[in-house]
Amino acid sequence: EIFRNMLPSVRRTAGTGLVAASLVGAIPAAQAQSSDALIDKLVEKGLLTVDEANSLRDEADKDFAKAHSVKTGLPDWVSSLRFNGDLRGRYEGFFSSNPSFVDRNRARYRLRFGSTAVIQDDFEVGFRHFPALGQVGIRKAINGPFTFAPDGNPLVGPVRGLKNYWVACAVMAGFSQGGGIGLMLSRWMAEGDPGQDILSMDVSRYGTFATPKYTSIKVPENYSRRFRLAYPNEELEAARPVRRSPLYDRLLARGAVMGANFGLEHALWFAPEGVEKRETPTYRRSEAFPIVREECRAVRSRVGVYETSNYGKYEVTGAGARAWLDRIFACRIPRPGRLALAPMLNEAGRLVGDLSIACLAEDRFFIVGSGFAEEFHLRWFWQMQPPENVFVRSASSTLCGLSIAGPLSRELLQPLTRTDLSNDAFKLFDVRETSIGYAPVILTRAGFTGELGYEVWTTPDFFVALHEEICNAGGRLGLVHFGGRALSSLRLEKNYGSFNRDFRPDYTPGQTGLDRYVAFNKGDFVGRAAALAEQQHGAKRRFVVMEVDALDADVVGYESIMKDGKAVGYVTSGAYGHCIDRSLAAGFVPAEYANEGEVFTLDILGHVAKAVVRLKPLYDPEGLRLRG
Repeated sequence: EIFRNMLPSVRRTAGTGLVAASLVGAIPAAQAQSSDALIDKLVEKGLLTVDEANSLRDEADKDFAKAHSVKTGLPDWVSSLRFNGDLRGRYEGFFSSNPSFVDRNRARYRLRFGSTAVIQDDFEVGFRHFPALGQVGIRKAINGPFTFAPDGNPLVGPVRGLKNYWVACAVMAGFSQGGGIGLMLSRWMAEGDPGQDILSMDVSRYGTFATPKYTSIKVPENYSRRFRLAYPNEELEAARPVRRSPLYDRLLARGAVMGANFGLEHALWFAPEGVEKRETPTYRRSEAFPIVREECRAVRSRVGVYETSNYGKYEVTGAGARAWLDRIFACRIPRPGRLALAPMLNEAGRLVGDLSIACLAEDRFFIVGSGFAEEFHLRWFWQMQPPENVFVRSASSTLCGLSIAGPLSRELLQPLTRTDLSNDAFKLFDVRETSIGYAPVILTRAGFTGELGYEVWTTPDFFVALHEEICNAGGRLGLVHFGGRALSSLRLEKNYGSFNRDFRPDYTPGQTGLDRYVAFNKGDFVGRAAALAEQQHGAKRRFVVMEVDALDADVVGYESIMKDGKAVGYVTSGAYGHCIDRSLAAGFVPAEYANEGEVFTLDILGHVAKAVVRLKPLYDPEGLRLRG
């Protein structure tokens, strides 16, 4: 019977005696186990030579692969297929749209396949792409657990608080990823640095919010979407909201459309009354585009408020705090009452962080950085071995914050505090412990918009009262709430880079422009030798912001920067500059191309757009409004 089924597909090539096979479903997989025995039998009976038999096996595999060389998964985003095998059989694997979570403490690794009915829909996708598979039946089913982190990436690196304790787990594709992860771990262990940017795999990208419950909900969401198209403006809903500031419900009532950063909900943009609080996932400009534009223009022309509770915050205290910070930061540590922009380097001279340090007293410092990097920076502080007279702790859950920005921000805040906020009395980068209304606060004159602005920090129990005071005082001034989308636009109009988006551990102070804040002559600090060497020889690449001739889509990151038909760099972030009416892209290019007016091209969804370097910000290039 098997021979009869094979016969129509076996052809003897005239004049050669060679046998080829076109096995487009002719050998059922259920019978494939015996097909080798059949070929052996044909050889034994003299119907095939050994060479012909080997050719049959080889050609069968080639023809089968050719016959089924289609792109799988394109019309069927609900399932993702893997396909391989040989003449003895084929296997189909898929990432199910409805995976089940295995609690290893309960299951004790005892897994049963159960009924195939639960995965029938996923099999049907495979059968549509490979019709032959639908006719042959299932010979063997293999069921076992995958290990995943909530975002699907591995968990790699040292663990804070445990000396010489390293992690390399949640490596889903062990054979394909294991070599690279092993290389990075060996470098990290031997040299103190993985040798490249691995933030997306670093175990420190998760904090205490990633509990077993969070993980058990987030992993199936990621698994079911593993090969779906992801969008830059898409926010996934599983395991949310987890961390919420005291303003969460109040901001929702004002139309906030939320995202999550390090598990903490934060506003992306604010839907006006009558506008649906949702955004269509897209690579082009969404329905939020005109709304974000109005938020940006309100900040530039009046005053806006943005919640900064999602920033990373740390308190460093003790008699030895100044000396220790002076060693681990590349900047000059500020005197009491002042704030400094503070690059932090590793021994290789690459960036560990782009933070700010406020000196509240000789033995008390308040540090602010990127919220996503809280655990990353806490681990670095621990690895820098603070002495017994230095105490470091996270303030991310004990301090909440608001940024007040815009030309009317001083007019808004001055009636609420006894602290003199005049330009002479409270200069740029000044810091005070004072009060605003009912709330005791840390008040700094700083911000990320390029406008006159202040950052206000208080404890959670006073946060709602602080927000009420600011909203009441801002009503007559046209105060607007703005979100993260507007902030991205405003900061790129000022050529400001952002840690994680633009500045990452692959880069150096000279490449990012942060060398202007490095105190090369202050004495020894971590990374000083490497930073001095770069200063002497010059950075090989530079961070630039480009004006882009875009159509209806802006860059999102990782687009190639092209020069004379060759890729010379890549985009790190981008946004539309609503107050200058220009599309903007940031990225790194070779130093010889980092010149005013240098022209590149970017491919944005098939549109080849001209990109022109602007070394000075297109908005307020002299920074007068920031100092006003």
